[in-house]
Amino acid sequence: MTTHRSPKPLVDPDRPVERAVTAALVVATLAGLGWIVGMIYTIAGWPL
Repeated sequence: MTTHRSPKPLVDPDRPVERAVTAALVVATLAGLGWIVGMIYTIAGWPL
């Protein structure tokens, strides 16, 4: 009979790779928001 072992987590939460991915997602989100705000500012500045 085999013994039951709990599976090891695939990813350790303290790994620097996850921190880098999270930081990249935050930077990408901020860049996207900045782009959207810039487009709104540009369109709002057009003479009608």
